[in-house]
Amino acid sequence: MDDIKTVAIIGAGFLGSQIAAWSALHDYEVHIFDISSEALEKTKEIAHQTIELYCAQEEGRKPEECIERIFYHDKLADTVSGADLIIEAVPEKLELKKEIFAQIDKNAPAHAIIATNSSSIPVSKIEDSVQRKDKVLNIHFYAPSQIPMVDIMRGSKTSDETFAMGKAWIESINCVPLVVLKETLGFVFNRVWRAVKREAIHMWAGGYADFRDIDRAWMVFTGMGLGPFALMDAVGLDVVYDVEMTYFNESRDPKDEPPKAFKEMVDRGELGMKTIRGFYDWNDPECVKPDFIKIKRKK
Repeated sequence: MDDIKTVAIIGAGFLGSQIAAWSALHDYEVHIFDISSEALEKTKEIAHQTIELYCAQEEGRKPEECIERIFYHDKLADTVSGADLIIEAVPEKLELKKEIFAQIDKNAPAHAIIATNSSSIPVSKIEDSVQRKDKVLNIHFYAPSQIPMVDIMRGSKTSDETFAMGKAWIESINCVPLVVLKETLGFVFNRVWRAVKREAIHMWAGGYADFRDIDRAWMVFTGMGLGPFALMDAVGLDVVYDVEMTYFNESRDPKDEPPKAFKEMVDRGELGMKTIRGFYDWNDPECVKPDFIKIKRKK
């Protein structure tokens, strides 16, 4: 199998745009598809901003050269026709992912690896929709420009060659591969993060603590710039809800079911950054202001 030179991304959401920008910054030709022209335009904006910010910090890097490596498509077949690695990044719905995998399998070169960027669904649940079961992977990003680590996990028939190529590609874009040794829902860090997320949501919905104080606790303890609720707003509360439902549908444990108050936010369209309103108002988010965790000392 030849080395990976061309990457295709199916789904122009926040992570799709991040993966596109990061791949282009590391000299890969990138093709990205979405059925929504509006989503493609938004992805172009995010990808260009990411590239320009990165190049501004690297002497001699020209953002134009990276930007020119990204091509935008409204037809899936055109997107994958010359790809060596295809990353599906559509919403967290199993049947949709199966449908997309089948379309990719039909239109991509025989040698191409097909990966899912799913944040919770093992590729073994998707692989029956393709013929090339030896060439599928979970490759799950956390936003590479900010959190440069990637979960990587096999399907039930993934070859050693496919796995080695996927791992090498992750390393080639300066991300840390987090290798899942045994199939598990949620992979490596995402499983740990999911436990934090679940407890945070249930504490807020149960009235045990204000979401701002939960975020403050996380920020003080970890030194991170955002807390769990702000991070969920960044991901999209609809995406978070779908992920939580994946866990619940797997376990059927009532503790895993997203609280009613959280579902009501999603139903109202309060989805976080992409709709401006989520837990925070992203026109003027208090969680990024210097005094959000400032300690007030007595005089």
